Parts: sequence; C-alpha cells; structure tokens
Amino acid sequence: MASADFDLAPRTPVTAPAAVKILVAGGFGVGKTTLVGAVSEVAPLRTEEYLTVASVGVDDVEGVERKSTTTVAMDFGRIMVSPRLVVYLFGTPGQERFWFMWNDLVHGALGAVVLADTRRLETSFASIDFFESRRIPFVVGVNCFHGRRDRGEREVREALDLDPDVPLMMGDMRERSVGRDLLVTLADHLIRTNSIT
Repeated sequence: MASADFDLAPRTPVTAPAAVKILVAGGFGVGKTTLVGAVSEVAPLRTEEYLTVASVGVDDVEGVERKSTTTVAMDFGRIMVSPRLVVYLFGTPGQERFWFMWNDLVHGALGAVVLADTRRLETSFASIDFFESRRIPFVVGVNCFHGRRDRGEREVREALDLDPDVPLMMGDMRERSVGRDLLVTLADHLIRTNSIT
C-alpha cells in the first residue's frame, strides 16, 4: 500500500471530560435512590434488595413501614453537564449496618447532598456529622413527599443544627426539576466555599 494512502495529518488529542463525584446520603427511606433515579441521564445502577424477616429488630422502619426494599451497597447515576464535565452520583445505603461503606464511597467526593424527611429528621443526623467531620461541603434537601411540608425551613435548620452557610432546599425529590435545582444549589455552594473554581 502506498504511503499516500495513510492519513498522516496531525490529530487533535481527545481528552476525557472532567469527572465530579457527588454523594447522596441520608437516613433509611428518605429518597436517595429516588433522587439518583430522577436526575440521572442513564438508567441508574441500583443495589436494592427486599427487606426480609432478618431485618426485623435491626432496621428501624418507623415512619416508612410500607417500604419493601433497601439499598445494600450504593446507587449510581450520571449527568453529562457538557462534553467537558460529567457528574457521577453515588447514593449511600441508609441503614446503620451498611454505614461502613460510606468510608469507601467518600473517597474523591467533591461534595454531598444530605436528604432529610421532616417526619424523621433524626435519621439524617449521622450523614450531617459524617460530612462535617470530613470537611466535605454539603447541602440539605428536605424531601416533601406528596408536597407535604410538616415543618418550615427555620424549624428544620434548628432541628438539624445546621450552620447558617449550609444551603437547605425543600421539595419533592421525585421530580427531576427539584433534584436538578438541588444539585445546582450544591454547585453554587462549592463555588462559594472555593471547593471548585
């Protein structure tokens, strides 16, 4: 084959998009799997299993008695912000017996979303403590199931003992637009705290 048949023109190097890792955390049944599924542009990876009698007396289902499944490892979703930026979402398991996985999932995370349920705010205390102790910026999304707002923003802030600079947003996290707005709020918070430039 003659050398003229080869394309020897210089090529523009192909670069991979920058990747950002965000954790979605909170207590059991607050809507982490739902949020990841609502905003992900690809079918999310889920590691849900059915609750069995083995979880009786181990997992606290008060307030979510009708919940039949639980995340046992993580949820995973992806959002292509632009050809140069991709956001990977990792939903953490909410039950205490799976919290050991958080230490692995947190590696490389730029920020986090902590979901809360006004009916069971105490289930989100551990998530807030986890990110505060590691100095990882986070926002709080209060999941208002079916549009219900049992408590106001000020009351939630006081109950969660949030620093004044931690953004808090209320809404139904099953709605894609609400989840998207929550992630935009996190991005703004990361810029304000100089976590990203």
